[in-house]
Amino acid sequence: MFNALVVEKDAESGRTHAAVQQIGEADLPEAEVTVAVEYSTLNYKDGLCIGPGGGLVRHYPHVPGIDFAGTVEASDDDRWTPGDKVILTGWRVGEAHWGGHAQKARVKPEWLVPLPEGMTTRQAMAVGTAGLTAMLAVQALEDQGLSEHHGPVLVTGAAGGVGSVATALLAQAGREVAAVTGRPEQADYLKGLGATEIVPRDELAEVTKKPLESERWAGCVDAVAGAMLGRVLKQMKYGASVAAVGLAGGAAIEGALITPFILRGVNLLGIDSVMQPYAARVRAWERIARDLPMETLEAMVEPATLSDLPRLGADILKGQVRGRVVVDVNA
Repeated sequence: MFNALVVEKDAESGRTHAAVQQIGEADLPEAEVTVAVEYSTLNYKDGLCIGPGGGLVRHYPHVPGIDFAGTVEASDDDRWTPGDKVILTGWRVGEAHWGGHAQKARVKPEWLVPLPEGMTTRQAMAVGTAGLTAMLAVQALEDQGLSEHHGPVLVTGAAGGVGSVATALLAQAGREVAAVTGRPEQADYLKGLGATEIVPRDELAEVTKKPLESERWAGCVDAVAGAMLGRVLKQMKYGASVAAVGLAGGAAIEGALITPFILRGVNLLGIDSVMQPYAARVRAWERIARDLPMETLEAMVEPATLSDLPRLGADILKGQVRGRVVVDVNA
């Protein structure tokens, strides 16, 4: 028997409830690889799944946790052997398939990637899905020609998980980073990650009818969308790109016109980390291990245990979680 955060649904009220329970290996879903989980994280999707509405979950009982790192315990697939250190992110694990908020998980072999050399499982989960998404966004901007000589790169939602790692990665690469936040008290935290400018959220939150605004940004990692993305697109420099990673401000791009794309050649790049192929994941993780300063990563971490997750799940949905929550599932 082992500990897991189990979400159950009341048949009468339709409400869900999450609590730490003891379950057995026989309860795990069918798949080829069993992993002894060491660390997991808390993401916005996890908050949705843990919360009283059940969010993205379709079948109960359910174990959330969209990412984890640990050691292979058993494998029926020759790609992995017992003792291998592995990372899992995406593939709808923690949503449609039981996830990493447990001391053991059973998953498909193609969902795993090797832990990069020199990185611990705890560090991997300090990065997690949010950090992987940030790295994919930075690589997409670079693949489109972003250079440190082009000017400042904007990061929206900068105090969140994706934004924090994106800020640190861009700063480490020698780029000026303008960090957008609606929480003024996070300014020192963001500057500690390498931000050179703090942009109040209100400066970009208003919808305007102008087709274009003054060119300001050489690139952007956007976790907000909504009205903010509409404004940012109008402020991009000629030929610059926006890597869109989230929609905290809504799925629509409010106030957006075709003008920035036609008159300035602006690129809008969609970033998905859930279904990324194996090679792209390995490339991103190897770059993270090489380029993300571990002391900076540690400054983002809020440690947690499985029993903390119901409270933190509610907090992340309210925008009250800073940086990266790292869950020690064995504590």
